[in-house]
Amino acid sequence: MSDMLDTIIIGAGSAGLAALREVRKRTERVLIVNDGPWGTTCARVGCMPSKVLIEAADAFHRRHAFDTFGIRGQEVLRVDLPAVLERVRALRDDFVAGAVKASDIGTRGISGRARLQGPHKVEIDGTVYETRSVVIATGSRPTVPEDWLAFGDRILTTDTLFEQPDLGPRMAVIGLGPVGVEMAQALSRLGVEVAAFATGNEVAGLSDPSINDALRDLLKSEFVLNVGGKVQLREVAGGIEVTNGDATVVVDQVLAAMGRRPNVEHMGLDTLGVELDEHGVPPVDRRTTQIGHLPVFMAGDANAQRPILHEAADDGHIAGLNALAPDPRGFRRRTALSIVFTEPNAATVGRRYKDLKAGESVTGTVDFSRQGRARAGQRNAGRLSVYAQHGTGRLLGAEMCAPGGEHMAHLLALAVDRELTVHDLLRMPFYHPVLEEGLRTALRDAASQLPKGSDSDLSACDAYGSSALD
Repeated sequence: MSDMLDTIIIGAGSAGLAALREVRKRTERVLIVNDGPWGTTCARVGCMPSKVLIEAADAFHRRHAFDTFGIRGQEVLRVDLPAVLERVRALRDDFVAGAVKASDIGTRGISGRARLQGPHKVEIDGTVYETRSVVIATGSRPTVPEDWLAFGDRILTTDTLFEQPDLGPRMAVIGLGPVGVEMAQALSRLGVEVAAFATGNEVAGLSDPSINDALRDLLKSEFVLNVGGKVQLREVAGGIEVTNGDATVVVDQVLAAMGRRPNVEHMGLDTLGVELDEHGVPPVDRRTTQIGHLPVFMAGDANAQRPILHEAADDGHIAGLNALAPDPRGFRRRTALSIVFTEPNAATVGRRYKDLKAGESVTGTVDFSRQGRARAGQRNAGRLSVYAQHGTGRLLGAEMCAPGGEHMAHLLALAVDRELTVHDLLRMPFYHPVLEEGLRTALRDAASQLPKGSDSDLSACDAYGSSALD
């Protein structure tokens, strides 16, 4: 290897590996350095192991519907939690191996800790490498209050939860963002006595009050949910006492699910000569991933913008392209899409309720309690709202906690991306009987509130009103 590299990529998660794939299309004068286990956060401790756990929990939870379906004998079913967790780890290891293999790191990878010495120099465990550009993709880690560390391995995060051979019978989940609500519901469905705490009223990233309230009410039917007030921990006989001032429980373990923070400390960002925010993160152009006007790019969870896998991968591809480009290019980013795999699924698409200006839009809503296909499958719970621009009917966004919401969210994201109107969507075929007929009800509700003549070519095929089966 000669003295000057074309780029050094710091971090081998979703963003770093995506950047590596782009860079290697153009040069082999690249190094990727990783501090800690190789493999993406998603595959190791995030999306994939959590979904394996959720699938087991949902499968066991279905026993509550058996009697209504006419299926008898569910009393013999039980959860072997160590076996569930063993399967989580087995599939997790396979996912990690697949992610690393697909990236074909080869001899370009180094295990070690990197520190910047300016925009063109990176020190890796005492050896200084010169490079034309740098991609920072160091990911993130769970947030845990420092004083909680005194409780040792009784404080869990998603980085450690799936490594447990077994779990205690009582668990407190602190934080009800996407990860918190997923794990609280899944663990409760697997027989763990769960008490969940959050400082705010919003759960799962929802901002529409009607949707948020609907999901909270559904979650309350499965486990104890406490909102408001700062959570405090205290060691007591028999476990850990958790209180927020209004509610107090004693548990065996605590799952800290209060978000993640970028891994940016002690890596020399101060040598770049740019201003850092209160979290030590420099300003990053979302369209280019570039830091200021430097040949340094920050991708994925490290830039703290949208900590979601497909966004991190996009960041990595953009950073990899721009790291070798004479003039970095800005790219149009995908429509915002977030899905939380509770049951029913919680999701936000495009602009959320709280992002809308007063008088800008109309809201079409559906309650799934009477939706035909949902009732047939005993999944008839939840709500969905769509937001359409008042003058044109163009779909701006949506929020939901709805059965099959993960699929409807993708359909709506496509519609927002293509700037379709409510009437454009109503012209599309809706098969019968499907859950998407509930979405059609919400679209019809929005259409009924639009100014007359906003779309004069409404298909006659959708001229009839909503039916009881929608």
